[in-house]
Amino acid sequence: MKFIRQLLILFIFSLFSTSLIAGRVKTGVEVLKDMNFAPIKGKRVGLITNPTGVDRNLESTVDLFFHSKEFTLVALYGPEHGVRGDYGAGTSVSNTKDPETGLPVFSIYGKTRKPTSEMLKGIDVLVYDIQDIGSRSYTFISSLGLAMEAAAENNIEFVVLDRPNPLGGLKMEGCLTEPAFTSFVSQFPIPYIHGLTVGELAKYLNETGLLKNKIKCNLKVIPMKGWKRKMTFENTGLPWVP
Repeated sequence: MKFIRQLLILFIFSLFSTSLIAGRVKTGVEVLKDMNFAPIKGKRVGLITNPTGVDRNLESTVDLFFHSKEFTLVALYGPEHGVRGDYGAGTSVSNTKDPETGLPVFSIYGKTRKPTSEMLKGIDVLVYDIQDIGSRSYTFISSLGLAMEAAAENNIEFVVLDRPNPLGGLKMEGCLTEPAFTSFVSQFPIPYIHGLTVGELAKYLNETGLLKNKIKCNLKVIPMKGWKRKMTFENTGLPWVP
């Protein structure tokens, strides 16, 4: 009986300590809201996102931006699966209109995978808000790099809203991508499990000459608050969107 009581106390303590860890983390989009959107205030904004771009209440970054009076959201950019997650894996994304906001959605996973000058016309700043998986074999970080190149080439600011690496920030495994095997699911010479947040990855690409012709964009990362490198996703208290 005493042993069972001890187990129960340990279980309750573990729940309590986990709850202390959970809830501390604020993603980049939530930090940006707390800043009253100061870094993009008064600007014309283009947003690259998908269904993982949400706050802790599962409100979409698209909707948060669309209803803000601090700046003007003028265009969306759809990576693989589309802005609202309407496309299957590997399916070409179309240029369309967002059904919720009526904003134009430009495909960056179709005929072109890099925003063109025409797509970026009238944009002051491109904002990227997508949850990474911590592994290089997804297309979203490839889209990140190409969008950064396009921003640099068109003299547009680039803002990344940081999110946790779901595998934590301490694990790095696997060899670097070899040049002969570079593809849209392994575009950069980074380990298979890279240990970086998406904001850190953007800084790495920008500062180490990994973008085309070693170009650098005017990059700003909106950091998280409360994230520690030892945290895996379940420690963050944030909702996971598949």
